[in-house]
Amino acid sequence: MDKTRIEGFPYEIEALDSQENQEMIDNFTGYPEQFYRIGPKKFFFQKAFLLELANIYNLSLRDDDTFIVTYPKSGTTLTQELIWLLCNNLDYEKAQSMVLNERFPFLEVAALIPPNEHFTEELKAVVIKSIIPTTVQELSSQRFIKSHMPLSLLPPLLLDTAKVVYVARDPRDVAVSFYHHHKLMKAMKSDLEFKPFWNYFISNKIIWGPYFEHVLEAWDHRNNPNMLFLFYEDMIKDLPAAVHRVANFLDKKLSDNQVDGLVQHLDIDNFKKNKSVNMEDMQKYGIFSSDGAFIRKGKSGGWRDYFDAEMSAQADEWIAKHLHDTDFRFPHC
Repeated sequence: MDKTRIEGFPYEIEALDSQENQEMIDNFTGYPEQFYRIGPKKFFFQKAFLLELANIYNLSLRDDDTFIVTYPKSGTTLTQELIWLLCNNLDYEKAQSMVLNERFPFLEVAALIPPNEHFTEELKAVVIKSIIPTTVQELSSQRFIKSHMPLSLLPPLLLDTAKVVYVARDPRDVAVSFYHHHKLMKAMKSDLEFKPFWNYFISNKIIWGPYFEHVLEAWDHRNNPNMLFLFYEDMIKDLPAAVHRVANFLDKKLSDNQVDGLVQHLDIDNFKKNKSVNMEDMQKYGIFSSDGAFIRKGKSGGWRDYFDAEMSAQADEWIAKHLHDTDFRFPHC
């Protein structure tokens, strides 16, 4: 396998061999692309990420930055909206008038725009501008930054400088939700069923994975005063308690009425109808399919509708293997 390094980035980068890479093209991108494994933990990315790795790793931090870091489909959007409202005096009117990605930009979004024949450089520029009005580096303080990058690929002084909220979710639900997200983004073969997607997921061939390396890196820092580690299952089981936890972490005091208002705003039935967070505009740019929704069910345990007995046993074994010799456990709701 070809290995290389990028100036300003400390980890070795390894290209997939041609056979393995072609399989990813056939089932995912549909166009010529090269996939890579990054660093000793073999984080999985496609070529476009290589242009962003050094910029992300060397991002200049500010002591009033607030990050949300998650593996995708782990409750990111819900937590973004909560954090932003808590830090902006519960300004619901402004929140409704600006899409969430303008208020809380996605750090590595430029690496996700597909280079297909219908997606010109001009349209790409329009889409990126619609998602992020300016680069993260140019944003005025206070910055709110979303990333799905694992902590080891983010700036090394992140937890010494900024506040970080990390949200973890049962990987079986993550895989189901990410499968539907791939379908929505037209990011995989249209007839790929869930079972082979699940096998890609546990084989560490889905971007931002391996899942457990991502989560356990954050878990190791859960006692850092600048880190708040949350489980999505706990959040949806007791949303008022989650609001209090995040508010306390951000040094925000709320009345009971304010908590009630936030809970109502974040309720899944209201959240799915909220145009500032549900990314309906991305359908008109051709990024999202018109069949599906960015905000889906917002529940835990839905994986049971997708897993047969063999997959359930496989998942149990896979989870137990990765949690052996750790004190990390998922809550059961």
